[in-house]
Amino acid sequence: MELFSRSWTALRTAVAELPDADFAQPSGCRGWLVRDLACHLVIDAQDVLITLVTPADTEPTVDAVTYWKLVEPPTGEDPLDALIPRLAAAYGEPRWLKFHLDDVGSAAARAAELADPAARVGTRDEVLTVGDYLSSYVVEWTLHHLDLAHLPAAAEPPAETLSAARASLEKIAGTAFPAAFSDTDALLIGTGRRTPTDAEKAVLGDLAAELPFVLG
Repeated sequence: MELFSRSWTALRTAVAELPDADFAQPSGCRGWLVRDLACHLVIDAQDVLITLVTPADTEPTVDAVTYWKLVEPPTGEDPLDALIPRLAAAYGEPRWLKFHLDDVGSAAARAAELADPAARVGTRDEVLTVGDYLSSYVVEWTLHHLDLAHLPAAAEPPAETLSAARASLEKIAGTAFPAAFSDTDALLIGTGRRTPTDAEKAVLGDLAAELPFVLG
């Protein structure tokens, strides 16, 4: 839960400190501008709030790792994918998007701090503990923080959350990335956010053919 807080706080701070002009720049999330990514984070924060007040009384069906599934890369045909850019554009000025993310995002952070890690909650037709649910989001927050890392004004994600996200991705994928890869490179290349160089492909070996690992 501490990593959830650190990764979420760092990501929200990174968005809040971006100059307005950066919101019209491409993000590292393919097909989305920075403003689209920020709008997606508002919806993610709402999902956290909804899930934390959706108690379940049955045994957990997933944990922090099995909560995520490997899916096919997005095609752009998902209605939600198309909705996000329209919602983001409706905010107009970046300050309103920043305000909404800070408002809802802060509420999600407080709710997470107050939640019982052992309590069970339901989401996406699954049941898991609050602790596992919040732990699963460390991957989400860290990857989206990396989606901003190419912008000069954006700070890097915390080292400990990068390490935790890499470990989670390796467990989800059922394979380890080469030790020579930094956590950042493992996450960017592993999820298809960056194409590996020829030298990196050689180090990856057979694993290169399995990439990218897209989480859904």
